[in-house]
Amino acid sequence: MKKLKITLLNFLLVLLVLNNNLVSAQSDQDKTSDTEKTEKKKKKKKKKKVRLPEIDLSHWKVTLPVANDKGKPIEIEPPEIFDFPNIEVAKPYMYIDSTLGAIVFHAMPTESKTRNTKYTRSELREQMEPGNNNVNWTFAQGGKLKGKIQMEQATKDSDGKYHRTIIMQIHGRLTNEQRDLIGEDDNNAPPILKIYWDKGKIRIKTKVLKNLNASDTEILHEDAWDNDEGFNFEQEVGFRKFTLEVQVSDGKMVIILNGNEYKVYDSIHMKRWGVFENYFKAGNYFQTRDKGAFSKVRFYELEVSH
Repeated sequence: MKKLKITLLNFLLVLLVLNNNLVSAQSDQDKTSDTEKTEKKKKKKKKKKVRLPEIDLSHWKVTLPVANDKGKPIEIEPPEIFDFPNIEVAKPYMYIDSTLGAIVFHAMPTESKTRNTKYTRSELREQMEPGNNNVNWTFAQGGKLKGKIQMEQATKDSDGKYHRTIIMQIHGRLTNEQRDLIGEDDNNAPPILKIYWDKGKIRIKTKVLKNLNASDTEILHEDAWDNDEGFNFEQEVGFRKFTLEVQVSDGKMVIILNGNEYKVYDSIHMKRWGVFENYFKAGNYFQTRDKGAFSKVRFYELEVSH
């Protein structure tokens, strides 16, 4: 009987030891599992998702608000522009925000100004033939420009109102023959379209002829054209993302905000504008000389076609 009791006690002791070992092993396994989970979480935090903007720079050059040794704004054309994130002179003014997937254009008043303006810019200029400014398009040939944009930052003036900037343009250009015909020393013509971010709203300015009876030669002169009264879209975009689309055809120009608000220009002024060549511009053409002022504009997408 005593032997039976001793055997049962030994059996119970073995069971107790085995159970303790199992509990201990499970505890160690749980700790290992928790440690692995913690390490995985840390790795996930370290691995930030990199996003790149959906913008092909094959047919664009950029003008920066910094001067070269001749006092003119620095420009970067294809193929160098493809590597703009690694170009030291471009880094402060045109750079990628890889967390948001946007190119940021940063502009402020500097001494680096293009001809015929007092303002500075970090802005793309379309080049239909990369590296060549002499190949452009007419309204009869048509064109489309579409971008997804967001104002990142803008300073305020002394009245507490945000400084404005031009985010898209269609700029006119004289052919070499037109330039020589009217005796000009450059190919500059007026911009038929300026689209502003203006105190949180999108504002459009275009050109109108002063004299509708002027000849095709007379209207080549810049002073033959005047500014229209301008147009504001009803929607306020503020500092949120928005889309802008410009559609150009013979004698007609359409601007679309967020796919649901339209402004159409199809007057005689548009028809007469057909005499000029044109090119698209997009970026940050800052419209103030106030000390310490600046703005930053994000472009998430930019598409051009003809």
